[in-house]
Amino acid sequence: MALLVQKYGGTSVGTVERIEAVADRVLRHKSQGDDIVVVVSAMSGETNRLIALAKDIQQVPDEREMDVLLSTGEQVTIALLSMALKKRGLDARSYTGSQVRITTDSAHGKARIRSIDTESMRTDLDAGKVVVVAGFQGADENGNITTLGRGGSDTTGVALAAALKADECQIYTDVDGVYTTDPRVVDSARRLDKITFEEMLEMASLGSKVLQIRSVEFAGKYQVPLRVLSSFTEGEGTLITTEETNKMEQPAVSGIAFNRDEAKLTIKEVPDLPGIAFSILGPISEANIEVDMIVQNVSVEGTTDFTFTVHRNDYTKAHSVLEQVAQTLGAKQVVGDAKIAKVSIVGVGMRSHAGVASTMFKALASESINIQLISTSEIKVSVIIDEKYLELAVRTLHSAFKLNETDGAVSEE
Repeated sequence: MALLVQKYGGTSVGTVERIEAVADRVLRHKSQGDDIVVVVSAMSGETNRLIALAKDIQQVPDEREMDVLLSTGEQVTIALLSMALKKRGLDARSYTGSQVRITTDSAHGKARIRSIDTESMRTDLDAGKVVVVAGFQGADENGNITTLGRGGSDTTGVALAAALKADECQIYTDVDGVYTTDPRVVDSARRLDKITFEEMLEMASLGSKVLQIRSVEFAGKYQVPLRVLSSFTEGEGTLITTEETNKMEQPAVSGIAFNRDEAKLTIKEVPDLPGIAFSILGPISEANIEVDMIVQNVSVEGTTDFTFTVHRNDYTKAHSVLEQVAQTLGAKQVVGDAKIAKVSIVGVGMRSHAGVASTMFKALASESINIQLISTSEIKVSVIIDEKYLELAVRTLHSAFKLNETDGAVSEE
């Protein structure tokens, strides 16, 4: 018998029929003797509908009232799912975030969890009940309803699993696991049986959208085994864990992530003086623009070129800020490119395999794909390339690192 926390996203509970299917799945687990806590999102499309209603009244809705409004989406789902479970003879009890006492800070729209009171849940579980909790929400110390921001239901699921010391947190989505890369780009992409938290964090931060970064960070911090599964098909999914496989068996690269939402800016011939990086990036930060990759060239005759990347949505704003910086610093000019993409190889096996970067660069060169910027960490190598070569680059690297073949810690479906 295991204690499982199962989280179902919006598409998994998008219709009454889908909610009934979730109830059937919970019934199967319960009949096997497992204790179940279910965390659900709002039905797909419901949050967007509520946001539109709010904006019909207030163009910039009041943050506190917005949280009150948005939290109702999950409240609908927990009630309907509990009814579906009761119809199947299971004793179920629904809880909103505040009822289960998920206490957060007071940052409306992006609150962070401070504590969870598990007493009521444990009492229900001991009595054989299925506990159904609204994801994405909690309440601050003054009782104000708060929401946890993007990916909040995943975070709720992981946080409950950590608090309850669950055997596993299962994230049910519309995909059946984590793949070596996006199957829509590479037909031969494989589902991974297992991946480490480190690798999943890198994949998520570099463009993989299977899980939100925040929930993976939370799971890694509290050592909560995470499993990504499909709510539409049966299967083992992908287990995200702290355990690495044997170094001899570990493939050098576990997956390839990519991000189309990149833009590049360069300030040319800026005086190469102490503090110049802060002089350039300080105003960018003050404009609330996040910077990703940074490269400063070798000084030539007292000047240097300074290049960095930002999210494409921030390109115009960042370009304007940088133009002002260039005038202040006496730089020659600002140039930019909003048609670039980032491609990354990720794998804890890089620690024990030499020549990974050179294999990547050789593969891209074989297809005449020019690398504009390079960034590395212990378990990843990222490059910036022209956007038009993105899919060719991903397919080329997937083949170069033999990710379509069974190898080491992963196996074919």
